[in-house]
Amino acid sequence: MSKLSFPEEFKIEAVKQVIDRGYPVAEVASRLGVSAHSLYQWLKRYDPKRSIPAESTEQQAEIRRLKAELKRVTEERDILKKAAAYFAKESG
Repeated sequence: MSKLSFPEEFKIEAVKQVIDRGYPVAEVASRLGVSAHSLYQWLKRYDPKRSIPAESTEQQAEIRRLKAELKRVTEERDILKKAAAYFAKESG
């Protein structure tokens, strides 16, 4: 079974048919030739009424990762500064 890939605009329009126009998910899915499961996934991702879009969640995870990395690198830098100052004092 091959997996079809639909353009993002197609998915957004399908979601609009359910959200804005009030069509049932099963009806929209059969009319567009997609599975109801796919349409529900698109609803989760593209529903404008959701408080946090999926992209925002991914961005928040990336921000958390980058902040943790920045903290680690800053601590490493501070340790190296102290070590350099110590060895400079010992040699001079």
